[in-house]
Amino acid sequence: MESNQAPLQKKLRPRHITFMAMGGVIGTGIFKGSAETVGIAGPGVVVSYIVAGLLLLVVMGAIAEMATVYPNMNMKDFISKAFGQRVSFIVGWLYCFLWLTVCIIEVIAAGSFLQFWLPNVPLWVLSLACAVIIILMNSFSVKSYGEFEFWLAGIKIAMIIIFIILGASILFGILPGFDHSFSYNFTEYGGFFPNGWTALIPALIVVMFSYGGSELIGLTLTEAENAEKVVPRVVKSFILRVILFYTLPILIICGLIPWNQISEQSSPFVQVLSTSGLQGATHIMNFILITAVLSAGNSGIYGATRMLHSLAKDGEAPPALGKLSKKGVPVNSLKLCAIILLSGSVIAYFVQDQLFPLLMAVPGFVVSTVWLVICITQLKLRKNYPVEPSFKIWGFPWLTIFTIVSLSVIGVLFLLDSSKRISIGICILVMILLVIWSFVKFRPVRGNK
Repeated sequence: MESNQAPLQKKLRPRHITFMAMGGVIGTGIFKGSAETVGIAGPGVVVSYIVAGLLLLVVMGAIAEMATVYPNMNMKDFISKAFGQRVSFIVGWLYCFLWLTVCIIEVIAAGSFLQFWLPNVPLWVLSLACAVIIILMNSFSVKSYGEFEFWLAGIKIAMIIIFIILGASILFGILPGFDHSFSYNFTEYGGFFPNGWTALIPALIVVMFSYGGSELIGLTLTEAENAEKVVPRVVKSFILRVILFYTLPILIICGLIPWNQISEQSSPFVQVLSTSGLQGATHIMNFILITAVLSAGNSGIYGATRMLHSLAKDGEAPPALGKLSKKGVPVNSLKLCAIILLSGSVIAYFVQDQLFPLLMAVPGFVVSTVWLVICITQLKLRKNYPVEPSFKIWGFPWLTIFTIVSLSVIGVLFLLDSSKRISIGICILVMILLVIWSFVKFRPVRGNK
């Protein structure tokens, strides 16, 4: 028996929250997308990852600060409190669009990786199987889901650490049997910035996609134990790990393989392990890739269902989407996501060659928009806090303003990037439709909460 009144369960622990956010951010973007970013800017692309990481730090800090002031509220609630239901409605549905788009791509990617072992099985069958696994994991209680994601994310994080240690050992000549100058590939082939500093800008556009998912922590607040105390502590440790898990592997990849010889057709991680001569390395890496995309898709469905539940709770989506099972799972929201995910995985099969460029552009643009709104929300709410926050963002208001300006510039650069014109056009169309829908739904305009 299911109930509409059952509240979301506060069963997520700090380790669950940390690994869920990392599960969303460490996926296709690092394991495959890094080939594109390195191809754009060479080894110096790590600067783009660091810059994006610093912007992310401010965004996560803003979420943590608001969480200490407004307990039992999530990211969308903060936006609604600052700008009213119309804006939170638009951002909420846009965020659902983001995650459902990403999830469809992730299951297709997982299916393609499975074909490495099962070449005779059609891609759509493997993709559907992966979609079913993700949906089943999200149907359990939030505590069980947190455990699933903890171990899924833990596997790929552990393997990245092993990759860093192994790669560093080869680079610095610690591992016997390898004769390699760690500086050669960084200084040859055009140097550390072979395409100049300006190449860091288009690379930054792709990096924004890679870091997208970190803000998922803003949706865990209503299901986290003592969120106002836990989230600031998680944010402080989380951001450094994300930057290290991106920059160190990329430096190792560029150190072991000339940047202009890295193929975008396969994962740079697989290429490095293959050239190292380690037996079975490709099979190990393929397992990691499957785990990574399933974990990212798992986090994505969680984000979409919780946002849909929040929208329904506030009258911004059909009330049925707010219905909860006894386990505290937004059951109808999950059913809707399941239909879209299963349908998308079949439809996407027919256009799979065009999907990865779309993956990099659509989420990147939406992520920069959502981050921008979060920062503006914190900037507006700060002067009207009902209580003194126990955690305050650094360098306020100047650092927040700098982040807002930076994200705005990145958004404009998205619009000017001709290679992503179709993807950005889709995003703009979705945003226009949501704006029109919001004016129809909230007429006359409701005041702020």
